[in-house]
Amino acid sequence: ARVAAGAVARKIIPGVSIKGALVQMGPHKIDRTNWDWTEVDRNPFFTPDARAAKFYEDYLDGIRKAGSSIGAVIEVTASGVPAGWGAPVYGKLDQDLASAMMSINAVKGVEIGAGFESATLSGEQNADEIRMHHGKQEFLSNHAGGILGGISTGQDVVVRFAVKPTSSILSTRKTVTSSGEDADIMTKGRHDPCVGIRAVPVGEAMMAIVLADHFLRHRGQVG
Repeated sequence: ARVAAGAVARKIIPGVSIKGALVQMGPHKIDRTNWDWTEVDRNPFFTPDARAAKFYEDYLDGIRKAGSSIGAVIEVTASGVPAGWGAPVYGKLDQDLASAMMSINAVKGVEIGAGFESATLSGEQNADEIRMHHGKQEFLSNHAGGILGGISTGQDVVVRFAVKPTSSILSTRKTVTSSGEDADIMTKGRHDPCVGIRAVPVGEAMMAIVLADHFLRHRGQVG
């Protein structure tokens, strides 16, 4: 249902390109120097790093055979978003994006732009400086993820979210019964070793839905 709604939302925001990719599985991050968007559609992991995709094949197969599961990090980028979408206090663009991504099943963390890494940066390092280029203002970096003060800057809007390991694993885990007695439990039947893979198109859809909402709000305010 989310992906279907996202398809409609994309038609409301022409000129905006939204792409998602798996950038980390378990502790294994992709090599960003190998980033190739065309590679995303060539492997079952939606990852832009061909070498990482090859590694993930054996890695995830081992996880599956062990009856366990692993988490993942998904990155979604929206290009072509004009400056001015969003609000400075209530209804911030990044606030709504964080809420939308957190609403996806199994998501446990969301970050915009540099995200948690920004806590390690100094003010000078984190600042997205501006210079004139061919008569137009141009940002020299995008630590803010395309959103400043809750409003889009015209840069790429970049969101990442963390998906937890699937809880339905074949290993025996400790639990308690409804009557309060200690017990062991083991999930049987279908087993998904990394649900984060399937979250890529869902993340794209949620990005589209939020941007469509903000486009319509902006049009309602300024025409």
